[in-house]
Amino acid sequence: MSNTTKMSSFEIRTSLFLASVYGLRMLGMFLILPIFAIYASQLSGSPSQLQIGLALGVYGLTQAIFQIPFGISSDIIGRKKVIYFGLTIFILGSLIAGVSTQIEGIIIGRAIQGAGAISAVLTALLADLTREEHRTKAMAIIGASIGFTFALSLVISPWLNEAIGVPGIFFMMAVLSLMAFLLVRFCIPEPTRESNKTSITLKDFYSILGRIDLGRLNLGIFVLHATQISMFMAVPFFLISQGDIPLQDHWKVYLPVLLGSFILIIPVIIFSERLKQVKKAFLMSILTLLTAQVSFIYFSNDLTGIIISLLIYFVGFNFLEASLPSLVSKIAPANKKGLALGVYNTSQSLGIFVGGSAGGLITKFYGNSGTFLFCGVLIFIWFVLSLSMNIPTKKS
Repeated sequence: MSNTTKMSSFEIRTSLFLASVYGLRMLGMFLILPIFAIYASQLSGSPSQLQIGLALGVYGLTQAIFQIPFGISSDIIGRKKVIYFGLTIFILGSLIAGVSTQIEGIIIGRAIQGAGAISAVLTALLADLTREEHRTKAMAIIGASIGFTFALSLVISPWLNEAIGVPGIFFMMAVLSLMAFLLVRFCIPEPTRESNKTSITLKDFYSILGRIDLGRLNLGIFVLHATQISMFMAVPFFLISQGDIPLQDHWKVYLPVLLGSFILIIPVIIFSERLKQVKKAFLMSILTLLTAQVSFIYFSNDLTGIIISLLIYFVGFNFLEASLPSLVSKIAPANKKGLALGVYNTSQSLGIFVGGSAGGLITKFYGNSGTFLFCGVLIFIWFVLSLSMNIPTKKS
């Protein structure tokens, strides 16, 4: 059997280390989601819902602003230097948010946290350090780390809030980011093929934006995260109203659902990779998301139906979360991967920002069913535009 059929120990180790760094960064977004609104409403000055929403959403907005510049910089000066800089910014933002006792200071801290936008650079570094035929597996490890981080956050956030409070959680984020800094410094090697030592022109930028194949994938990650954040403006209320489950016990629903989705995604990956049916698996996963939205509307008054809908959703979500960055790295030119992944991660961050903002507004004026209808429309548009996409089989 050829050595190329399996990931090398180097690729596995590097993927796990980078997934750990990615996961530590994602904690910055996920850890405060279940508890922040309640905490912020008790701050001095009685913050408005708009201010509370801004404190949550500004993280995604500043991420969106800085993803592309960081991606371009990593193509020019190297991946690890940009990662060090981004982690330092994130640590600074965490400390500012931690010491702030008013909503304005927390908004500033969250904005600075988001400005440490290294997601694209981490993904580009992973692409540099893994072979093309194993990139989907490596990206799947990243995707799994995101899902695991999300599950972990839902489980431990209420406990952490009781133990150290939200300011303590912000300080903990700073410590975790310092750990990520050391992990990158001592455990992750520099890329051997220095495709990143090139200049990036405005023409290069427009060429990436003009690629229809990359545009579909950018739309995909935008929709994926916009619908995720919008959904979770409604799902907690369903669990409380239909299941009489208090907020501190919601993890008892989320954790088994996420673990179940990780198991159910295995056949999808086998169908996609072993049987070379990537496009079919991709489209089926988008339809799975759409099915989940319809199911949420239909079973809005039934706890069991809501839980099944969540399981359906996360099977599709986990596969697409892993597949999308891999497809971007396959399609993008080797010396423009940082730029392409910067655009991709900008789309992701904008999805987080728009999803939170739109989800809140739609839930307020049209109820929870309106939110799921909004998500369903976005997913349907993505599905239709993806029907004509071409999945690369082998990168030259």
